[in-house]
Amino acid sequence: MHRQSLVIVTPALASANNGNWQTAHRWAGLLGPAYRVRLAQAWTDGDEAMLIALHARRSAASIAAWRVAHPARPVVLVLTGTDLYRDIHTDAAARRSLDLADALVVLNELGARALPEACRAKARVVLQSCPARAPLARTARHLRAVMVGHLRQEKDPRTYWRAVRRLSGRADLRFDHVGEALDPALGAEAAALAAALPGFRWLGSLPHEACRRRIQAAHVLVQPSVMEGGAHTVIEAVRSGTPVLASRIDGNLGLLGEGYEGVFEPGDDAALAALLARARDEADMLPRLAAQLALRADLFAPQAEREALHRLVGALLARPSDR
Repeated sequence: MHRQSLVIVTPALASANNGNWQTAHRWAGLLGPAYRVRLAQAWTDGDEAMLIALHARRSAASIAAWRVAHPARPVVLVLTGTDLYRDIHTDAAARRSLDLADALVVLNELGARALPEACRAKARVVLQSCPARAPLARTARHLRAVMVGHLRQEKDPRTYWRAVRRLSGRADLRFDHVGEALDPALGAEAAALAAALPGFRWLGSLPHEACRRRIQAAHVLVQPSVMEGGAHTVIEAVRSGTPVLASRIDGNLGLLGEGYEGVFEPGDDAALAALLARARDEADMLPRLAAQLALRADLFAPQAEREALHRLVGALLARPSDR
């Protein structure tokens, strides 16, 4: 049986070890049984039936080139956090990508409300997934919190670090941070904090499997970002039974649920510190958060993502073009 060809353009390839690459690589695997899938950093030519592009601004040239070469063939644009919450509001090339795409994929349930009203009809929610894993053994001697995110402004690691400083007098609280110093100044701050506080470790960049195990072993994942499309680390925590403390932004609430209890205002390190202290001091807090997230865990099962992705691709390939 003839399989149609698709190309997935992702500005970040395997060496970046970031969320965009994880999404592209996983989607290639989910679509691979039904389609021939090619991963590329940019598109300049090719005879594929569909372009799936991650990042409105950084893939803008690929989307424009595809539309010139294949005006009747569909384009799916997957919107990252920086797309939704910054670039499409400030960058002309990113806005042009919205116009040229046939479907706009958002990776959290609230993502569409960041789009211009004229584009919202093209929005489709595809929640990312990962396999379920049981939590690893967790000591009762202390609480271990972990943040998993490269050191850059959008992830707002300083809010986490300020909360850590607030709690530095408590020997029963331990803090890890996994992530590469994409911003050298933030790397210097992380190293200085690790040198000053015995309870804080900056572990640098780790392979994906090692990150996943850190999340499984932690009592709580901290997600303080100011900008997220739908953080895969949050999904991995939910699928590992690890409670999450997250900033109150659409990219987090669109995964955790708008009524989720474990949230704080972006940048509010005092509120984060209070939540971390409560997670240690109140015996029912972490089980309560875990129970809330368990109700959403099936939304992030691989089968759910596979079905949503195949529905989207199949429908676009089947419909006559109106271009």
